[in-house]
Amino acid sequence: MKKKTLGIIGGVGPLATMFIGEIIVRRTAAEKDQDHVNMVITNNTNIPDRTAFILGESRENPVPVIVSDAKRLQEAGVEILAIPCNTAHSFLNEIQQGIELPVIDMIQETAMRAKEKGARRVGILGTTGTISTGIYQAACERFDMEAVVPHEDVQAVVMSMIYDDIKAGKPADPEKWAIIRQAMEDAQCDEVILGCTELSIVSQELQLQDCIDSLLVLAETAIQRCGYKVK
Repeated sequence: MKKKTLGIIGGVGPLATMFIGEIIVRRTAAEKDQDHVNMVITNNTNIPDRTAFILGESRENPVPVIVSDAKRLQEAGVEILAIPCNTAHSFLNEIQQGIELPVIDMIQETAMRAKEKGARRVGILGTTGTISTGIYQAACERFDMEAVVPHEDVQAVVMSMIYDDIKAGKPADPEKWAIIRQAMEDAQCDEVILGCTELSIVSQELQLQDCIDSLLVLAETAIQRCGYKVK
């Protein structure tokens, strides 16, 4: 298989962008520099907030900026794209229609990973924007799994971890995670998807072992789609 150059549309958020680059390097089976995935990464922090637009809190549509970044990456020679933002995948069809390069479907791949693990009842943790669009719920349904979303009070804690902790450059609060984890256990979820790339940072900081990390799934899928092997 011909090796492909990967383009990462980043800045959504900035730390998750840096983290996926690190994951790809660490998870690629390589013995020397030349064995690694060739990547071009943007970190455009001017992309409007996806959740704010979905919830009607902002009129700034992130799609045109994402499409513009995708075209810049194509001009730079990339052949396949990854967007390390679950909420942005709410606009995936619209984004894909505006560009020529294929975009890895992070939501589909993550739901598939849950199915491969034998999940039947899957907890979905993500931004309120992601939850409200139902993209993970629909993906789980396609794989004959039941999606479970947090109650409103627990969702507020999830959003606080994403925005007040990680996006604000602060450490992940273990007490907040304890509340979220207990809610997922009470809901009898057999798997939990970290459906926000900021929650992937939480997973790293708190060393979570029993969740399906959407950013890790995206990174591993990107490695394989570019013609490389995962460690």
